[in-house]
Order: sequence, then C-alpha cells, then structure tokens
Amino acid sequence: MEKKPVITFENFSFQYFSQAEPTLHDINLTIYEGEKVLLVGPSGSGKSTLGHCINGLIPFSYRGEMKGSVKVAGLETRKGNLFELSKKVGTVLQDSDGQFIGLTVGEDIAFSLENDCVEDKKMKDTVQRVADMVDMGKLLKSSPFELSGGQKQRVAFAGVMVDDVDVLLFDEPLANLDPATGKTAIDLIDRIQKQAQKTVVIIEHRLEDVLYRHVDRIVVVAEGRIAADMTPDELMATQQLSELGIREPLYVTAMKYAGISITPQMRAGQLQTLVIDDEIRQKIQAWCEKPVPAQEPAGEEILKADHLSFQYTKSRKILQDVSFSIKSGEMVSVVGTNGAGKSTLAKVICGFVTEDGGDILFEGKSLKGQTIKERSQYISYVMQNPNQMICKPMIFDEVALGLRIRGELPEEEIRERVEHALKICGLYPFRKWPVSALSFGQKKRVTIASMLVMNPKVLILDEPTAGQDYRHYTEIMEFLKELNRQGVTIILITHDMHLMLEYTPHAIVINEGKKIGDSTAVEILTNEKIANAASLKLTSLYEFGLKLGLEDPQGLVQHFIDYEREVCRR
Repeated sequence: MEKKPVITFENFSFQYFSQAEPTLHDINLTIYEGEKVLLVGPSGSGKSTLGHCINGLIPFSYRGEMKGSVKVAGLETRKGNLFELSKKVGTVLQDSDGQFIGLTVGEDIAFSLENDCVEDKKMKDTVQRVADMVDMGKLLKSSPFELSGGQKQRVAFAGVMVDDVDVLLFDEPLANLDPATGKTAIDLIDRIQKQAQKTVVIIEHRLEDVLYRHVDRIVVVAEGRIAADMTPDELMATQQLSELGIREPLYVTAMKYAGISITPQMRAGQLQTLVIDDEIRQKIQAWCEKPVPAQEPAGEEILKADHLSFQYTKSRKILQDVSFSIKSGEMVSVVGTNGAGKSTLAKVICGFVTEDGGDILFEGKSLKGQTIKERSQYISYVMQNPNQMICKPMIFDEVALGLRIRGELPEEEIRERVEHALKICGLYPFRKWPVSALSFGQKKRVTIASMLVMNPKVLILDEPTAGQDYRHYTEIMEFLKELNRQGVTIILITHDMHLMLEYTPHAIVINEGKKIGDSTAVEILTNEKIANAASLKLTSLYEFGLKLGLEDPQGLVQHFIDYEREVCRR
C-alpha cells in the first residue's frame, strides 16, 4: 500500500527578516505517513529552521520571506495558523524550560486536554498513563522547575503525547538526558511511532544514540540545503558525515581507521544489523596491535573531597560521604544518572551551597569559610542552562563581565582576551549581536567563553557540549584540552560518553549521592554493573568488540581512544 505524504517541501526557501541571506535554499523534501526521519547537520545549517517550518513557528512566530510551498497533513502552512498546526504537529523543544505552562507536572501534561475540555476522569487517567510511560508518574505533584534536566525533558515528551497529532517533532530530545535515559527516550519514540503509526521527525546531534533504534531515512542539511537524503546504511558508506563535521557512530569510525571500506550491504547504520566477516575481524585485530604513545602522568593533588555530605532537607540527602582526589592538570568527567548529585557536587565545590559534613580541599588547604568570590579566583563554573548565567544583553559585554568586575586589567587587554575566547567558541562573527538573537547552543558557548577569559586553575563545566554539533564540540573540547596541557584542571559533568572516553582519562561515577566508581573512563564504560547502576551506556566500541569476538574488547576501546588522541596531535 502506497504511503501518503504528510510533510512536503517544494522549491522552498526562507530568509529571516533579521538576516542578510536566506537560511534555507530550494528545499525539496517529502516525508511520508508513518516514517521516522532524522535531521542532522552542523550548527547553523538550517535544520532547526526546517523544524520551525513544520510546526508553524515559521511564519507565525519567526517572520521572514517565504518562497515555495510547505504542506503538513495537506494544509499549506502559510494559509493556516498556529492553533491548526498544533493539532497536526506536536513539538518537544530542546529547552524544556521554555515549554512549561502548568505549576505541577500533572497540570503541565494535562494542559492541552484541559483546553479541549476533556472529561475529568478521562483526563486524569490519560495523564497518569502517559506520565507512567516516561517514568514521571510518581512526580505529578512536583513543580517542573524542581526537576533535573532529563526529568523536564520527559515531562515535555508526555505533554505532546496526550494529543492525537499526525506528526511528532523532537528538537534535540537527548540534549539533557543521561545515556540510559536517552536509550529509554529513543525506545519510547520508537514504540509510539510503531504502535500509533505516527510520523516522527527527530532533529539531533547525537546520531549514534538515535540509531540505537531503526530510522527510515537520515536527511543531512548543510548551508541551508539538503546535502543527503538516504538510509542509514547508505549514509555510513559515504564520507559525508565526517566531511560536514558530524560525528559518525564510533564503531563506523573504528572500521574506517582500520582501513575497512564500508558498503551499504554491510548494513552499518545500526550496530545490531552490522554484517561482520573474517576480513573485518582481521583488520580490526591488526589495527589494535599498532602502538600509540602513552598518556602523560598528571601532577600533584589540586582538589580533594573528604567524606563530603550535603542535603537540601532532612529527608533529601543529595551527597553521601563522597571522597575523591583530582590531580593538577587532569581532565576528569563526573557522570551518573539525572538527579544523582553531580551538579550539586559542583555547587558545593564553588561555594554556592555549604556542605553539611566533610570538607573540600584546594591545593591541600580547606575551603571552609571562603566566599564564592574568593573561590572564583581559581575555580570557575559553567552551568548547564545558559539562561541561568547570562545577565548582559550583548554578547561581548557578557563575556567581558567577569574581567571588568575584577577591575585588574585595562580595557584593551580585556578586548583581546574576549575576542580570543569568542573565536575559540565559534562566536567571533556574532560579537556585536544581542544574546537574545542566539540559539540555545550558541548561548551555551557564550557562557563557556565568559569563564575561559578568567584563566581559572580549575574549570568545572556542566554539560559543556549539550546541543553542539561535532565541529563546535571538537573546537570547544580541543581548546579545553589545550588549556589542560597548560596546567588548567578540567572537570566535566557530562552525559556524553564519547566526550568521557576521548578526553577524560579519569572518571568519577555518582549514583544516588554516592560515589560508585572512580577509575579510567575505559574501565567505567566497559563495566556493565557500574553502567547499569549509574544510567550510563556501555560504549558501542565495547559492544563492537564483543560482536567481533575479540579476546580483549576493552583493549579495542583503549586503542581507539589512544589512536584518536594521536590523530588529534598530528
């Protein structure tokens, strides 16, 4: 049976009134009933603008010049209105805070049902059923703003699932989720799509995580044009992803490093479907035997947590007897499930909240009694949500704020340092822009730049790469790695397992406020017990090694990381 088109772009172009050039050029794209389509592309490529055209934010919220046609479920979008389109397209935004309306989780999920005057009992049953599906059924009376980033995302999922829409549009659904919850989210999207035969469009940087489940097509957007529209198996056999700065699945990259030519027949779009033969095994084994340089040892201890405990209320213990040691010049990842206490640990270190027990030592000296300002002389912190940090209207002034408050440098030196940080973070062309004109990911880079200019001894970053494409991710991480080589100790609170593997030899795992792991990143991400307990995800490289039948699949992971570091150095 031939499927009907649900979304159709015909010779479509769009230019924001605030921009000198069109964002989208001559788009021809058809998405059919019941399809699951993944939109990928570098930041600024136009993929989010495509999403805005599907859900009606363009032209009804974001004004500009449209040429050509966009139809959703038979409706020409420019001839409809936002209300009509909201009944055809349900959208989950990247920034969950911008989507909340209700004062409680239950109220927020029920919002559209209340608008439709659904009978009370049916509404409550629907809200409970949908909330249980996203593991939020026990938190219906909680305020959305008390939730972790991942919990907020799940509430947003539930809010669009209660409506019987034709299209479900997910804009960076994994940006704030831990790896295991991300797998649950992809499972959930997959289940909805199959059971209800919904058309699903996913805009996401984390390509490998989305490909955990079947995707019909991947549409690659570059410079406002459709660069590729093919199946995952076909796309993995090309070089288009790496050429555009989009991260391939790690097992695909490993095969290419080993000199393996990938073809569509190998079905490399998913690890589960990958066809492996003896030649692939032999080439991977030979590649793993090639020597690579050893990692340089770290310096003396710079930061120590000594039996640290903290609780917001007597019934809510956030950190419980946490101890660890970080050496000068290390790059360390702190990982664990949403709500485990990772961000709270950073707040205790910076002095935003005061520990109830134990101590924090910096270079062997207790930080007890030191103010936030005193600690900021050597410890800087970049929060997960950039909207909670930014306080100046203009980008340049925001990045310069900390240096100006200190009052120690002339304005000319401040300008040089600010411009250097903006270049590293890919924001130099926007230096005279207002912050309000930036995307969520660009705001994230502004906050990182505002801390980089301070030249801290210890830099703590909470989800520094969330919402970033691989090119900007790599630019930021390579800059952080260079800072690290110069002696700055970097602590990364992250859900990104590739970041953890590639950049942080040392990993600390927090679960329910307790430290359950403190070892190398490779050992953590190949330990099924720790991964399951802390909502991590075994790296696909380890699973690839198991599928290959290697005697030492952990060795494959370590070799891949060492090899990538050597490639980066060259």
